[in-house]
Amino acid sequence: MNGRSILLIVGGGIAAYKACELIRLIRKAGGSVRCVLTAGGAQFITPMTLAALSEQQVHTSLWDLKDEAEMGHIQLSREADLVVVCPATADLLARMAAGIADDLATTLLLATDKKVLAAPAMNVRMWQHEATRRNVARLRADGVTVLEPDEGEMACGEFGPGRLPEPEAIFAAIEAALGGPGPLANRHVIVTAGPTHEPIDPVRVIANRSSGKQGFAIAGALAALGARVTLVAGPVSLDTPPGVERVDVETARQMDEAVRAALPADAAVLVAAVADWRVEPAPAKLKKADGPPQLDWQANPDILAGLDADPRRPRLLIGFAAETQDIEAEAAAKRGRKGCDWILANDVSGDVMGGDSNRIHFIGEDGAEDWETMSKTDVARRLAKRIADALG
Repeated sequence: MNGRSILLIVGGGIAAYKACELIRLIRKAGGSVRCVLTAGGAQFITPMTLAALSEQQVHTSLWDLKDEAEMGHIQLSREADLVVVCPATADLLARMAAGIADDLATTLLLATDKKVLAAPAMNVRMWQHEATRRNVARLRADGVTVLEPDEGEMACGEFGPGRLPEPEAIFAAIEAALGGPGPLANRHVIVTAGPTHEPIDPVRVIANRSSGKQGFAIAGALAALGARVTLVAGPVSLDTPPGVERVDVETARQMDEAVRAALPADAAVLVAAVADWRVEPAPAKLKKADGPPQLDWQANPDILAGLDADPRRPRLLIGFAAETQDIEAEAAAKRGRKGCDWILANDVSGDVMGGDSNRIHFIGEDGAEDWETMSKTDVARRLAKRIADALG
């Protein structure tokens, strides 16, 4: 970040105040920030605040005669190393995707030849609306880095994805976009996520309720810290986190093969809820009239224990334990059986599988510690930082 220049576009939303902390982080790391404040952003934060923090003039209008005479929006759009939109509202994302240029911010975004990173913040229903998803997909296809928003309680009282990521996470993404090293630079981490599907016949499978959200969040958090991440994903419908290499599989045996193929790695985080058993699938659909089928159960490969026994074992091996009772005791026993370094246990007797929050019991060589209930995104960031610290 030392000597790098950031053009920060502050959009209109209650989360605009977090842009102040982002400016502080960038400047503390040796970067400079020039701010563009939209009309909506000015409803929540003042130009004086941004100017004081950045120690630079704040730009607000496309029609400022002095600015256009001395610099011009074209020069402003191209002199920075990176353009950051924070917060990026649903309206601002839509105008970016459509190529609209009707104010200073959108004109700069259309005129820039530099990388653009957008940190969304909006109501959960706005984020999940098909129009917003379409706009985000368009922007990503155009090369814009659009971060995934955090999950949690919002100013409007609703809960879900849509919160602006914390400034530290945005700062890490900025470093990654600039090619900065990051604490996990030159590290390779394998992450598994989601369920596995074990076929019974051509139309039926053995499955579970895993959504893949926690594993995908962990993969994204590791990539944001500079790691090269291989995400081995079971059958889920989730967007691939930015900067992550994804391998899609269906069965436990396919997941095991994909994990082994991705070695060597510095760390492996096995979050996927892998089916313990499989059957030899029938070649044709089983008929109800034939009565209950007699299934010949066979054990699936134990991916976590298999990695511990592999001569290419990652330096840090981390497993997850989804339990419904005696959480810590069951997880501690699993850590011993599997030979992994850490186990993250959670109680799945409620709506955790498929939900947006998690409560983790972290078990390592120094014992157990309880993490408070938090969003799966926050769990991912906490774990990613711990992995970075452990790998040094």
